[in-house]
Parts: sequence; C-alpha cells; structure tokens
Amino acid sequence: MRRFTVFLGICATAWPFVVRAEDDELASEMKRIAGMYAVLEENAADPIDSRQAFYLGAIPGLLRRLDPHSVFFDPEQFDQLKKLETSTQKGFGTVVSLLPGRIIVLETYPGTPSAKAGLSPGDEILAINGYIIARLSLEQLTELLSEARQHQAVLAVKHPGGARIAEYNLMPQEIESPSVDRAYFAAAGIGYVRVASFEESTPGLLRDAIEKLGGNQLRGLVLDLRNNPGGLLTAAQRTAALFLEPGQKILSISGRNVPEHSEAVPEEAHPYHFKLAILINEKTASASEIVTGAMQDHDRATVLGETSFGKGLVQGVFPISEGAGLALTTALYYTPSGRSIQKPLDAAQFELAGATAQPKKRQQFHTDKGRIVQGGGGIQPDISVGPEPMNRLRAALEASGSFTNFATQYLASHKIDDDFEITPQILDDFRAFVSDRQIQPGVAEWAAEQPFVQNRLKTEIFNQAFGVEKGDQVEAQRDPAIQRAIEVLGT
Repeated sequence: MRRFTVFLGICATAWPFVVRAEDDELASEMKRIAGMYAVLEENAADPIDSRQAFYLGAIPGLLRRLDPHSVFFDPEQFDQLKKLETSTQKGFGTVVSLLPGRIIVLETYPGTPSAKAGLSPGDEILAINGYIIARLSLEQLTELLSEARQHQAVLAVKHPGGARIAEYNLMPQEIESPSVDRAYFAAAGIGYVRVASFEESTPGLLRDAIEKLGGNQLRGLVLDLRNNPGGLLTAAQRTAALFLEPGQKILSISGRNVPEHSEAVPEEAHPYHFKLAILINEKTASASEIVTGAMQDHDRATVLGETSFGKGLVQGVFPISEGAGLALTTALYYTPSGRSIQKPLDAAQFELAGATAQPKKRQQFHTDKGRIVQGGGGIQPDISVGPEPMNRLRAALEASGSFTNFATQYLASHKIDDDFEITPQILDDFRAFVSDRQIQPGVAEWAAEQPFVQNRLKTEIFNQAFGVEKGDQVEAQRDPAIQRAIEVLGT
C-alpha cells in the first residue's frame, strides 16, 4: 500500500497543529490582515467569499514563500488525502503496450480478472466501454485506461490471427504490485534486482530476491533504483541495513524545531558483503536517494547513471480547524557525509520561512575512504551513464509501434522457446514489414542499426511469448547502465 506518495516522497508523522501568538509583532500582523479583510468585505464591488479568499488566496500565498512542497488542503482535499492512506490500487491485472491508436496485451497476471476472462499476450483491445481505441491519442488512451480501472468495463478484443471480435465484461479488483518486481542473473554470478518503490514489505522482498539468486554467494549485485520515486523512510533504513555494517550512519535529520539526530544500522543487522552497484537517474527520488547516498558515502557501492532528483525534505501533515489540513516542510535529510539531498531552493525563501533548516553550503564532502563527493542537491553518480541514444530510424520504428506489431504477427504463426534468436530471415521479414509502412532506411543506416533492431525484436517477442520480465532480461543486454555496472562488478 502506498502512503502519501502522491505528494510526499517520504511519509512523515502527523502532529497536532497549534496556533501560538509568540509576540506582539505576530499579533499586530494578524490584526492588519483582519483589518484589510474588513475593508474588502465592506467596499469590494462584488461580495467576498471568505473561504475562497483564504483557502485559495491568503493561505496558499503564504506557503508559496516557504518552499515548493508545503501545501494547504481545504476540507474536501484533506478528506481525499486521508482516504489515500487506506486506498488500494485497482485494475484488471494486465500489462499492455500503448501504441498510437492501439493497445496490445503483453501479459496477464494469474488469478486476476483479465486472466480469468481469457485475455492473453498478443490480444488487441479495440474498444473500451464503446470508445474506439484507433480514434484516441496516447494521452486519451492513458486517461481512458485509468478511468476504466475504477469501474466495470466492457472490452472489445481481437485475438491474434482471428477475425472475430470478442467482448469481455471485467470487474476491477485490488491488485498488489510488488515493489521488488525484477530479479534475475545479469551475468555469471552477478544478480540484478529492480526496486520500484519503498513500501513496508520492500526490505523483506529484496532479501528474498537476493537469497533466490544465491545470497552471499553472489559475486555482485546490480540494484536498480531508476525511476524509483521513494516511499517509506523506515523501508529505506531497513534496506540500507541489508548492505551496511552495524552502527554505520544511514542519514541525519535537522530542522529549526527538529533537533538534529541520526539514524544508524541496528547492531543486530546481518548485511551482505558482495560487491554492489546502484543505478539511478533523474527520477530517482527521496527514499531511494537516502539509500544511494548512504551506500556512496560509506564506499559500499559504485553509483552509476544520472544525477538523482534531489528531494530530501521532511514533511509533517497537520490537521487544522474546520477539517482543513497542511503539509509543511519541517526539516531536511542529509547523507552520512553531511550532504543535503534536497536540491537548492531560493535562499531568500528559506530566510522568509524561518521554519526549516538551510542546506549546508559546502559543495565538497568526503566518503569514508576520503573520496570527494559533490553536494548541491541530489546524488551525483560515481560513473555517469546516460540513456541509450535515439536517432531518426529508431524514433520512427518506436513511434510506429513496429516492433510490437511485428511480434504479434510473428507469434500468430510461430512457436518459440527460450533459445529463440533473431535470424537474418526474420530481419529481412521485419525490413519488408516496416517498408510497407513507409519506413525505408538506406543500406548503411539499416546495417548500423541491426544490433538494436535484433534486440528490440527479441524483447517484444519475449514480452508477448513469456511475459515482460523475460523481455526485460533481453532488453538489459543493450542497457548502457546495466552493462557498465556488470563491467564494474566483474573487475
């Protein structure tokens, strides 16, 4: 279950909100506001709506001077927010590929509504609740799918190789999406595990995944935290304790009204000792940055990828009068070396706020072994590795959905096994397939892109034949960050 991850990278404790007139200056300012409102109410051309004036004007205006993450919730918004604490994700248990005007089923999870109804990889969803998929943009498709997961939906589906359109009535049910969603061998003796978010169950799931791969017998582990938005602070701490020694600092917290204190690995921890590489990118945030920063500062892992998002604010959720609420920044998170995870905010805003800690100005910090690591917000990788480059031909093939469409057509008349490879004949067939769709690269361009095309074709065929986890394993063979991490762990 996700807790407050809609607007908070890391969940914090809620405290009672108490308004205190600490001095005459505050009382004077409040009197001035009341006087100004009285003038408006008496003399404005149109009647004044007090809720609108304060809920949409005065209070949000005050919070905007603090930081971008402090938010006011009117009673209706606050009630919706509280419901998110106990909400569960609903759906049909289907992984789909969204293409321009098309939705292709890649996988159905056992026991879910889609699997029980008989949907299978390669099926094409032609309509949802009467909306014709071919007429919708990708944005409209995304919105339609989100809405359909909340209520009973009628799907018009065409099976591969068949002409008849089948109709399915599906009722969404609660779907548990594990936060540790990939675990396999990336190379001999080197495991790969992807953590999608930090939930209460994440540390246990991560340990189970590592044990299935061999535990401490592994030569190394690639821990993929790319696109991980964060989650629970406690989950981040327990995850760090899987790799750090007892007593080592994980993070520290400091704010004006939050005394500085540190969190360390429990003395009873039993960490793994294999080599570790962590992958991050610009969407790696909050709890995942805490884990990465701790590993980097203690020289426990090599960090590869791109600089992370930089969200290290401690926020408290405060209920206030008349059912309204407030999410307020109260402190900052720091890595063991003292780096602020939070990317810089305007210094004048911090001075005006007076309620939060200021990020430490020093830009250079040192790891346990004396290596220099940079401050300034986010976690900078030890080895910079960008995403795979895109060119004209690759963009055209991806935008047209050629790989997915060809895979569907191929599997309609071919059975494959785990040893399947893309042959020269399949490449020729694919080139003819895209040529019919007005994608006609030159000989040199086609020859240069053959390794990419082979991998993408095999990925999409495995997606539909064996599930997206098998497809991900194929795709990893051309992932620059994963391949560089394997090199680092192998040395």
